[in-house]
Parts: sequence; C-alpha cells; structure tokens
Amino acid sequence: MKKSGVLLVILLVANILSAQISEEKENQSSNLNKPEREEWFRDLGFGMFIHFSFDSQLGIVISHSMAGASDDYLNRYVHELPKTFNPKDFDAREIVNLAKLAGMKYIVLTTKHHSGFCMWDTKTTDFNIMNTPYGKDLVAEYVQATSDAGLAVGFYFSPEDFHFLYKNGQQVRRKFTEPLPHHIMKKYLELNELQNMELMAKYGDIDIIFYDGGDGPLLEKCKQVVWELQPNIVVTRGAIPTPEQRVPGIVSNEPWEANLTMGTQWAYKPTNEEYKSGTRLLEILIETRAKGGNQLLNVGPKPNGELPIEQEERLRELAAWNFVNGECIEKVKPWVLPNEENIWFTWKPEEKTLYAILTKQPAWPRGERREFVLKSVKTSTNSVVSVLGQSGELVEYNPNADAKTYFEQKDDGLHISCVRAQRIYNNHKWPNPIVLKITAAEPAIIPPGVTTHNAEINLQRGYERLVFKGEITTIVETEKVKYGFQYREYAGFVEELNKDTWLETELGDVLTNDFRTISKLTKKGKTYQYRAFIEFNKLRQFGDIKEIIF
Repeated sequence: MKKSGVLLVILLVANILSAQISEEKENQSSNLNKPEREEWFRDLGFGMFIHFSFDSQLGIVISHSMAGASDDYLNRYVHELPKTFNPKDFDAREIVNLAKLAGMKYIVLTTKHHSGFCMWDTKTTDFNIMNTPYGKDLVAEYVQATSDAGLAVGFYFSPEDFHFLYKNGQQVRRKFTEPLPHHIMKKYLELNELQNMELMAKYGDIDIIFYDGGDGPLLEKCKQVVWELQPNIVVTRGAIPTPEQRVPGIVSNEPWEANLTMGTQWAYKPTNEEYKSGTRLLEILIETRAKGGNQLLNVGPKPNGELPIEQEERLRELAAWNFVNGECIEKVKPWVLPNEENIWFTWKPEEKTLYAILTKQPAWPRGERREFVLKSVKTSTNSVVSVLGQSGELVEYNPNADAKTYFEQKDDGLHISCVRAQRIYNNHKWPNPIVLKITAAEPAIIPPGVTTHNAEINLQRGYERLVFKGEITTIVETEKVKYGFQYREYAGFVEELNKDTWLETELGDVLTNDFRTISKLTKKGKTYQYRAFIEFNKLRQFGDIKEIIF
C-alpha cells in the first residue's frame, strides 16, 4: 500500500472512532485556538500539573475548604494562614529537570486557584505571595526555569475567586442559583480581566492556559483577554475536553487532555493518602496516548516547596521508563485500534512506525524469550522489528543467549519473538512495559465502529432488570461478529483509575446493527459503568463508557 493509501486508511478509521467527550462540553462555549497550535500541543503528549498554594500548610484540599466554612474559619484562613507560608525550599529548576527526565514536555502551574490567592506579584489584590514570609514571585521563578529547560510554559487560572466573594460580602461557593448583583459582577469581570492581562504581559510567551470554573461571562472574559494578547496560546480547559481523573473509553481524533493525581488529592496530602504505583501511572499514560489524548500528571509540593518523596519516587520510575521508551509517547497518533487486549499501540503515520506496548505482562525474567501475535498489523519487506532500548546483540552475563528479535507475517497476523535483555534494576527485575518498534508498518484491518447506547431499566417477570444496548455503526467484512458488554461498579471519582478490571456478559451473535443484553445484576442503589464491544477476528472494538444508577 502506498503512503497516501495508508494515511487514507488511518484517516478513515480515525473518523469512525472519533467522538466528542460530552462531559466537558459545558466549558467549551468558544475555541479560538489556532489549529496548528492544537496539533503542536497534541504532539507534546505528556505534561506536569503543579497544584501549590498557601493552604498546603494544612495538608488539606486546595481552596475548597472555604466553601461552607464559618466566618471564623474564613477570617483565619484569609488573614492568618498566609503569614506562615514560606516555600523557602522551592527549587523550580530541580522540579523542571525531574519533569523533563520523566518525559514531560510542558508544565502547568496554579497561578491562582479558587481561593483567590495569587502566586505572583500582582497589583490587583493584597492576597498574594508577596505578602508572605517568602515574599518572592514564584510564578516568575517557575517560568524562567521552565523556559530555560526548553519545556512549554503553562498556567492554571481560576476565574472563580473565593477571596473576592468573601471581601464583597457574598457567599463563598462555586455555583450560584441566582446571578450576582450587577455592580459585584462588574467588579468580578474587571478583576479577571486585569489578572489575565498581568499574566500575559509579565512573563513573555505563555504556551498553554488551563481555566478551571467560572462558566459563562467570567470564563469568556478570560479567554478573550489571552487570545487577544497572546494569539498563539492554547487554551485547554475552557476550549477542549479535559476529562478529570478518568480516561475516555474511545479514541478521539480531536485534541483532549486527561488530568489526574498520583494519589487522591491535588495539593499536598501528608497523611491518609493512597498513591497509584508507578506501573499503574504508566499504564494510564499509555492508554491516554493510544486513544489520542494528552496527559497532565499532577504533583503537589509540600509547604516548604519540596516535592513529597512519594511523588519524586514515581516520577523517577517514569523517568527510567521514558529514558528507554520515550519515543512511543511523543509526537504519536492513534493506530487503527487502540489495543489488542493488553498490547497498546501508538503510531507515527508519516514515518509508518508503529509501537506495540506490552503491558500487564507476567513477571518476565531477563533473558527469557516470549512470543506475540499482532492481528491488526501488516509488515513489508522493508520492515524492522526491535525492542526499544535494546541492541538485540547481548544479554548481560549470559553470553550464549540470543537477544535478537524475530518476526514473520502469517495469515493470522504478525508473529513476533523477542527477549527482555536490558537490565534496568539491580535485581534484574523490571515490572514496567516493554515496547516493540515496528517500521514500515501498515494496517491489516479496518475495524468496525461500535457505540454504547444508554441502558434501560425494564420490568422482566416482575423484577427490574438492567438492559445494556449497543450498535455497530460500520460494517465489518468477516464471517462471524459477536457482541457483548463489560460492566463494573463505579469505584468513585478519584478511585476510578486505580484499576481497570471489568466483568463481562456472555457473547451473542450479531444479527442486526442493534444489539442488547439483559444483565443479571441484582445490586440496587449502585452506580454502574458499562460499555459495549464487538468481537471480530479474535479482536475487540469497544464503545465509550457510560454510567447508570440501578
């Protein structure tokens, strides 16, 4: 197949798989991002989120403790807590260098969270870092270090400002059932306008800005300012989908950015924290890139400015993996299928280079050979298959071992035989994915599209039953196509990404485009996640993930 033909197939499949991520639509009333800048942003792939503010001294949720708080709490929070905030050990260069080692290409710092506390030298309010023992512009330090390292500079900014509401005699809250008084709203808009003007004027070119909250006039005013002052800036939240603490169920050909925590909290949480493993964080990153998205992984510095050791440890584990495998994350697009079971794909269509990322492998002793079959991949006479990071010539301390990678195209797919040869840890054990690089690759299939429809609760023989529904949206040319559904209890907003196990219905034969299954679920009062899938040629294509309370 010629290069143009391959690109046509990829475009066709991308169109089949692409879907809007509906949960984010409320913040996307306008998008003046330049298309070429959005493509630049997509190529970055992986970034660091930094949530940091003066309330890190308490190890509590950033900003949100103000909502519903007593007058005494608010008074002490606003007037007393900043007096002891001194991140004297904040080293922007050290944090930036660690981000760069981990494969991150951009960083987004909280310039102002919902509390209204500004981390820069602002003239718009006294509620800022200059009026703390630290007394320095932390945003300026961050921008300088990030720019010097060659990473893209990003700001987080909250149009919502609890301090403004508090000072103006308004209830501290995020969503209002009634509009603010006109004269208050006018001042609110002016504050946001001036603060965004400062941020765009003081620090040179800003590449990315992430708006959180302030739907409607506040958000639109902020976006208007930054697009006018810096036309090349990419607005993420506020213009494109930014799923929080989750990865969408399907591939999208539009830009999107998942943002998530290593543990359960954005800001520093010194106790009662549960961290994801480094391996799990890698799996989430790989899935995100395979589905066409960016990932923004959060850290929350301690009140003295240092990163918690648990977060540094995970970043260094990502750094070790990235040093070997980083090319499969940066400047990649989705393949015709995001995955074949636990093998995930990323793709460089211009180079016709495919990466097959081998996740969830049983313990793989160094020097052991394993076999894999890729059904969606076709090679050519010019193809080469290798393991990233390995020469294919040596297994240390095992001179008789064959470290080469072999492959053969057969009727049922591409057969690959490879060895884990490289020593990453002292004890020879390495729990993280190995990556196969396949050059001159072509799609062997055009997969069908599948949609998950809203489930229904029907009465069956006097009992309420949950009925899953799906649809094949494009025809697949194969003898047998089966359908099924996967489901699980919803683990919770923060906990959803901690694991990715599903239960499954029995398979059925596809007779028409629409299909359904009556579930055997009996637990009532629970929220369930579910998704449709179809099985063809021993491959699966999934629909998006939906939720229902049953």
